[in-house]
Amino acid sequence: MFLSLNLRKKVMMNPYDFRKHAHQVVDWIADYFENIEKFPVKSQVQPKEVYNRLPDSAPEQGESMDKIMQDFQNIILPGITHWQSPNFFAYFPANSSYPSVLAEMLTAALGAQCMIWETSPAAAELEEKVMNWLKQMLSLPISWYGVIQDTASSSTLCALITAREIYTNFAVNKSGFTGNEKFRIYGSSETHSSIDKGVKIAGFGLDNLVKIQVDENQAMRPDALRAAIESDISKGFKPLCVVATLGTTGTTGIDPLKVIAEICQKYKIWLHVDAALAGSALILPEYRWMAEGLDMADSFVFNPHKWLFTNFDCSAYFVKDKDALINTFTILPEYLKTKTTGKVNDYRDWGIALGRRFRALKLWFVIRDFGVQGLQERLRYHIQLAEELERKMKEHPEFELMTRRNINLVCFRYHPKNIGAEYELDQLNESILHKLNATGKIYLTHTRIKNHYVIRLIIGQTYVTREHVEKAWQLICSTIKNIR
Repeated sequence: MFLSLNLRKKVMMNPYDFRKHAHQVVDWIADYFENIEKFPVKSQVQPKEVYNRLPDSAPEQGESMDKIMQDFQNIILPGITHWQSPNFFAYFPANSSYPSVLAEMLTAALGAQCMIWETSPAAAELEEKVMNWLKQMLSLPISWYGVIQDTASSSTLCALITAREIYTNFAVNKSGFTGNEKFRIYGSSETHSSIDKGVKIAGFGLDNLVKIQVDENQAMRPDALRAAIESDISKGFKPLCVVATLGTTGTTGIDPLKVIAEICQKYKIWLHVDAALAGSALILPEYRWMAEGLDMADSFVFNPHKWLFTNFDCSAYFVKDKDALINTFTILPEYLKTKTTGKVNDYRDWGIALGRRFRALKLWFVIRDFGVQGLQERLRYHIQLAEELERKMKEHPEFELMTRRNINLVCFRYHPKNIGAEYELDQLNESILHKLNATGKIYLTHTRIKNHYVIRLIIGQTYVTREHVEKAWQLICSTIKNIR
């Protein structure tokens, strides 16, 4: 026993060592942000390369932090794709920022488990206040209630399950499915894959997820939605939920929300709005046209960790009916009962997980550091850069814009005049994408539009500038010259 205790004292980091290494780590982080463009944006390692450099067993004795940091830089860092690089133009961004990193450090230091009000009152009350700030910033219905989830996937799952329980008067939660529900869920053919996953997890079955056709702008067609609903009703199905999207992942298509909402009201269907990326743009008055009809929705989600410079994970979920959400997820064992139960927001009742991180702190830091005007200026700048790139592609005789640019995503392909076959164009553009990413200078991803292979370039990284976009454009142009 004494031997074990002595070993623990010897190995455990003391306050003096912690202070020394913490300063070193902060210096490393500052250097990393300053020098991030020196790293290949997309990791260049091969499968199992990092795994094979790691030992097969954990160390029996504690190792020095100097050695751990050395291995971090030599083994781990080469296997990192640098999402915070201003040359990252792939997927949707997962942005951080200096104030967000500082808040995350404090969150880690506090190590609070914020499941209920009593486990950290400040966490619960700050979350409530910050979500009210977001309602004002995005011009959301003031009567809505907000909660921070980890991702939009979890938020959407909450919406699907809540809709299920409302429709069945909470019978599925109590007794399970009877087999007679025959529920139908609707989303466009461009809806996010998390909808498919949520439908599976919630027990509806993928066969009951109805994908609705989109128009030439990749937006859901209301006429096709209405026809699908009426057809399902005639066959004895029960339309339960429609997921409308503001900013689809492939192309940032904007579903016509108002018309969809009117259809949902007519047939008494839960309307969930997925605005994971594009929701951030609602802080700009000139983009609030996207949200016309949002007041008729039942739930809404957007991710500040995408385009509001708050590091992953932080998903803002809003509901019209707070009681429906809480009644769907609340479980109250004896060990969680407190004198404040029912008087405060115990956010573990507002979602799937019991354990909750103090996510509100970093969002609070970011909003206060940037200010609403600062956030608006940064988003407008990104949109302006996307407009400028779009203009260059329109002026180039061999680039083809594949769909309308709605916000900050440009979807394009290279289409030389001597190639007409679609399969050849697909192969050519896929080759271009791989060559661009192999340079390590930028990172792009692709999608398919009407089954055409399309390259996506999104401009939304926190510290991206016109110079970075210009370099990306020059690299794209030089790559197509070398590939012909």
